[in-house]
Amino acid sequence: MLKQTNNHITVFEHQVLKLNQVIEGVKFDAKILKAMQAFYGERGVPYFSLLHNGVRFCEYVGVLQMGSTTIEVLPKADRNECKNDWRGVLIGMLKAVGDFNIYAPSSSALSIRPNSILELYFELFVREVEYLVYRGLVKQYRKTEGNATALKGSLQFGKHLQQNLVHQERFYVRYITYDAQHLLHSILYKALRLLKHVNHNPALSSRLGALLLNFPEMPDIRISEVLFNRIQFNRKTESYQYALKIARLLLLNYHPDLSRGRNDVLALMFNMNLLWEQFVYASLRKHNSGFTSVKAQTSKDFWKPVKGSRSRMKPDIVLNQGMKNCIVLDTKWKNLNGYNPSPEDLRQLYVYLKYYGARKVALVYPGSESVFRSGKYYSEEDGALGVDECSVISFPVLKNISEWQEFIAKEIKKWTGLNL
Repeated sequence: MLKQTNNHITVFEHQVLKLNQVIEGVKFDAKILKAMQAFYGERGVPYFSLLHNGVRFCEYVGVLQMGSTTIEVLPKADRNECKNDWRGVLIGMLKAVGDFNIYAPSSSALSIRPNSILELYFELFVREVEYLVYRGLVKQYRKTEGNATALKGSLQFGKHLQQNLVHQERFYVRYITYDAQHLLHSILYKALRLLKHVNHNPALSSRLGALLLNFPEMPDIRISEVLFNRIQFNRKTESYQYALKIARLLLLNYHPDLSRGRNDVLALMFNMNLLWEQFVYASLRKHNSGFTSVKAQTSKDFWKPVKGSRSRMKPDIVLNQGMKNCIVLDTKWKNLNGYNPSPEDLRQLYVYLKYYGARKVALVYPGSESVFRSGKYYSEEDGALGVDECSVISFPVLKNISEWQEFIAKEIKKWTGLNL
């Protein structure tokens, strides 16, 4: 049985880790730094950048597991540095946007460990597969070809003569088999084997071993985005969707150490800007009682060269309140701390204002308190202040995710002038 590792380092986004720095009793030593440098490679990764004898984390949050060491990167939008609070915020935001949907009936008893988001994903996957095993693994038809001791299906005469000329007791046949050996189970089996390899929690080890006994020996498959994209679910297999979603996340983000095999990397990292955008969008959808539509990433063509592909613009969130009454929101996960937005962000909102014919536009940030600031763009004609406005909105981070979502939706409705 594997022993649970104590090498757990928790940092915040944009934090710097230097060689031999000690965090929570764990030293960021040369071995961990070398593993991160090898993972970074020549092409780089978006999760962190390399410094002299150290690393600087970027806007990605989540978990990096390298061998027996786990580095947890948490979001941070104000001066509160309580890691348990921010861990709860991250998990709550992931749940709100649908990354922690749980379909198993025992999900209400799920206990979230306070020290690892990675273990939470492992726990969710194990519970989902246990639920599938409890219901009974789905069988499918598949074509089988090979030697058999009985004649069944169709005899492949050419290969039969080639392989069984001196074996009259065998037949080379092609037939259809109805069993549990198919693509969905091959993926789940590969994910279970991966968890058995990288898991350091002894409470999960026995459950993983028990689950593997329920799967027949599966052929090894090559994991890729294309493999997952071609999966089609039906009435019998729709209950597999969430287990395969987690399996996809785990398998596509696993990077084995091919040189020594000691520092395999599992990177479950999330872009905080994208997560904030999805969270605000989910909040408005959940508490929408006045907008005719709430749309995310609504794209429009705005330029095309004589030869080549066209360019498109995609505002984060577009709210509609009837015909030709449009409001555009652009979300940014950063704390302005009283400063103005960047000129690039303001120019981007000006384009949205004009191109979408929006009644209002705003940049939406997290912060330590509710802030609503409006500013006007200068006129293109005489250089004086015009009538076109761009607002800057920030919301305080609340520990209760449901209350936070309701608060965000209510404040944005108030800003739009929508009667509540």
